[in-house]
Amino acid sequence: MNDRHTRRFENQIGPVGRHNGLGSWILVFAVLAQGCGEGRPDSVAGCGGGEVVEGRPLRVAATVAPITNMIANITAGTDTIVSGIVPEGINSHTYEPAPSVAATLEDADVVFLNGLSLDEPTKRLAEPNLSDGAEICELGTTILPADQYLFDFSFPKEGGKPNPHLWTNPVMVREYAALIGEVLSSRDPADASRYTVNLADFTARVDELDVAIRTATATIPASKRMLLTYHDAYAYFAAEYGWTVLGAVQPSSFDEPSPREIAGLIEQIRATGVPVIFGSEVFPSPVLAQLAAETGITYSDDLRDDDLPGEPGDADHSWLALMRFNFVTVIEALGGDASALHALDTGNVVADLADY
Repeated sequence: MNDRHTRRFENQIGPVGRHNGLGSWILVFAVLAQGCGEGRPDSVAGCGGGEVVEGRPLRVAATVAPITNMIANITAGTDTIVSGIVPEGINSHTYEPAPSVAATLEDADVVFLNGLSLDEPTKRLAEPNLSDGAEICELGTTILPADQYLFDFSFPKEGGKPNPHLWTNPVMVREYAALIGEVLSSRDPADASRYTVNLADFTARVDELDVAIRTATATIPASKRMLLTYHDAYAYFAAEYGWTVLGAVQPSSFDEPSPREIAGLIEQIRATGVPVIFGSEVFPSPVLAQLAAETGITYSDDLRDDDLPGEPGDADHSWLALMRFNFVTVIEALGGDASALHALDTGNVVADLADY
């Protein structure tokens, strides 16, 4: 269990040590189950609290593609069946699952959500369709204490929904992966050793990405580490690596910005001297081109929020490749040196066999 997990438990039940005996671990496990299953039907036991699956493959469903890919890496070499729910290339914030998705959710032993209010429609569909002994695990809601939620331009505090994009911060993805490994091992102990090996391999690559981002970031003066993006997906990344998110073009309603909002962004661009505005390859916006033309800055429309590069089965169809692509794009657009990122191995631990 990592330090953030431990801190969260200490806030609820007092200090927890790794050697306090079985009773302490049972209590910790109960708190984890309660924290992830609170307010749901009794059949939803929480992260790792469902029944052990024996005599057949474990069946797992996940929402956005980055999470699906993390699970696919950790389950590689096992018979575990991994099914993605949210199609790539659509807005995950507004995605409403079709009724046919209920069959996938009904078959799943574990449904991994990002949480933090990102995938509420999938959660609402999953809850009444879970089979006995199945569970929903909200990764972000479980690993991130409420006092560390970030609210901002696209996710205002008065709206009650924090920024959910933890997967753009490799430090937090390390925690996602650790929790996924814990849940899989508890539900499928026969394959626990394989999950453990894969988790170690995947975590090592996450650590290499973390180092490469810090190395590349250091090639840009601190005063120039500014991000103005179409969609506000980099709040947790920015907080971790010393960047400033100036704003996001897409408002909290996920519509195009109003003329008043556009005027405010133009004023901000001129006041800060930010040289590049970053758009989305998946969600092109004519507003960004307008902003760039009116302010004389560069418009880069390549960033991806949760759409993995390539196609399922391709070597670069991975969360690691997604992060490298985005951060290379940002670093090089701002005049930095991204060679440390280019040198990374961003392939999957083994072939990704998940159904996206």
